[in-house]
Amino acid sequence: MRYPIIIHPDDKLRKPCEPITVVTDELVQLLDDMYETMIAHDGIGIAAPQIGKNIQVAVIEIEEGDRFELINPVILEAKGAEVDVEGCLSIPHVYGTVERADEVTVRYFDREGEEMEVQAFGYLARAFQHEIDHLQGQLFTDKMIKKIPEDELETYMEEHAND
Repeated sequence: MRYPIIIHPDDKLRKPCEPITVVTDELVQLLDDMYETMIAHDGIGIAAPQIGKNIQVAVIEIEEGDRFELINPVILEAKGAEVDVEGCLSIPHVYGTVERADEVTVRYFDREGEEMEVQAFGYLARAFQHEIDHLQGQLFTDKMIKKIPEDELETYMEEHAND
């Protein structure tokens, strides 16, 4: 089932999310639905508050077939810093630069309730931080350094491809 995306400034996007205490069949179905919703909206990540659910759940897929389903994710360690452009399904047509750690170690639970730990670098590390921020009621615009007008986005990306 595809969910509609909650659009900023909806208050649901600003509430810290509740942790999951048990993985249920309904939660597993929600993970599937979140993935379907994310793909339908051409996203690479989606957090539960973006579909109106106040729970600590997010889905990320940067490369096809390499999906992360995060339940109660926590950043254990963050290293380095990198500034890059971000956007968000809940803030359409808005883009801007954000400084994030270039490397993160994240602990989370998967759909089987197993505790997992992953070390992510670069763009994947950025996606983890972006989605975990959503679960804390934070948006990328809270950390935005410089807004990039949508009609200048492609040019900006080309000019900064080697940064």
